[in-house]
Amino acid sequence: MAQRSRTEYSIINMMASFGGYILNILLSFVCRIVFVHQLNAEYLGINGLFSNILSMLSLAELGIGTAMIYALYKPVAENDQKKIASYMKVYGTAYKAIGAVIAISGLTLTPFLNLLVKSPPDIPESLTTLYLIYLFSTVSSYFYSYRSSILIAHQENYIVLAISYGVVVVQNLAQILALVIWKDYMMYLILQVIFVLLTNVLISMVAKKQYPYITDENAEKLSKEERKSLLRNVKALTVTKLSGILVNNTDNIVITYFNGLITTGVVSNYSLITNTITSLANQIFTSLSASLGNLNAVGEDEHKYEVFKALNLANFWLYGWAAIGMVCLSSDVVELFFGESYVMESWVPIILTINFYMLGMQCVVGLYKSTMGLFRYGQYVLLFTAVLNLIGDILLGQLWGVFGIFLATAIARALTNTWYEPFVVFKHGFRRKFAPYIVRYLLYAGLLAGMGTVCWTLCKLISFSLIFRIIVKCLICIILPNVAFFLIFRNQPEFQYLRGTASSLRLKVIGHFKSKI
Repeated sequence: MAQRSRTEYSIINMMASFGGYILNILLSFVCRIVFVHQLNAEYLGINGLFSNILSMLSLAELGIGTAMIYALYKPVAENDQKKIASYMKVYGTAYKAIGAVIAISGLTLTPFLNLLVKSPPDIPESLTTLYLIYLFSTVSSYFYSYRSSILIAHQENYIVLAISYGVVVVQNLAQILALVIWKDYMMYLILQVIFVLLTNVLISMVAKKQYPYITDENAEKLSKEERKSLLRNVKALTVTKLSGILVNNTDNIVITYFNGLITTGVVSNYSLITNTITSLANQIFTSLSASLGNLNAVGEDEHKYEVFKALNLANFWLYGWAAIGMVCLSSDVVELFFGESYVMESWVPIILTINFYMLGMQCVVGLYKSTMGLFRYGQYVLLFTAVLNLIGDILLGQLWGVFGIFLATAIARALTNTWYEPFVVFKHGFRRKFAPYIVRYLLYAGLLAGMGTVCWTLCKLISFSLIFRIIVKCLICIILPNVAFFLIFRNQPEFQYLRGTASSLRLKVIGHFKSKI
């Protein structure tokens, strides 16, 4: 079989991402609606709190996964099976050790749960038992999930996605039935554990079957220089990961401490919307990671930069449009699906949207930083972000509650990694001046603020019933921003590049399906 091009792999990965994710979104949303109506709000708070705690414990992963995938790009491109087997042996050993560390750390934390949850939740289940189930789900994945890296490095992420989404669909259906029939949160969690384990086992089996040499126990040891390079990248990614966890996963913990589990549960419905849209958008860009890794390994510098500019415009268009929709519609969606009692004051969805946009605009920059192997740059700046965020959470959280906590996150990001990460990519990756990027970033932000204000003002004038209000707001948020963006960018080289690429992809997709008929 002929080797597929980077473009073809990108198409396949993107189609798999979208197809599976849309179905997953729908079922997950239905599952959340059933969850809210069958169980009390405290369970939502528990869900958010434990997810954040275990995300923090996953710091033990130390960034090995990202460093390993980057290390695999070159031997995969050269089809060096012996070298791949050597890296996979190291990877497997490391992940099993990490699983053990997370298990021990998680168990050590168990006696201190009551310090985070001041008021015991009004539920029949033991908080400790629920936490231990969450812990087991997290730990078990480390003994199998590492083998997905070989598929990702071969630009075959669509296989991982197909298995993951297929299992998640069945999982959501089973959890919905469990909630409707038994109204049992414990059963809901146990099903989650079973299906998480099943996903990782299936991916592992496929990876072993497709690339049997990865299980070679007699694989040669990595050279001293290779081990040194891998360790250096892991060290850098450890700090980066710590920073990301402290910035992105402490908010729910602080909210629980200051405001209680119910408030955490209410906020989690808004977070569900932002996380869903973020994940959907990330499917597009993540599907390009292996292809960009290949491009940055063997491509010409000018072409790398040309692709970056085009993807950065696509990044803004997608996240900017989504941000306008979120700020105008998120409270209406929450009211429709979860009830009016779950709607928060308007400033909360606004600050959540600002955080969503700031984080989203880092997507392409982060992708290039990762695929260029620039892990060691900016690690301590990101740690400073985390420290600023934690201090701000405590200070502003006491002053302005939930709004203050998320405002602290936005301020911390604006002062640090929002500008520093692209600076690293431009200085050490592209070796170009950084000023044009920051000017373009500010222009994008100004355009978004203007369009967002127009759409927000128009949406505030609408006084129909809830369903019709949502429909009209959707039309406003779909038509106005996209028409404005098209008129502004249609003559830009970046837009023309995207347009040409889209046309080429369309022809390739049509040709692919015609060849199958």
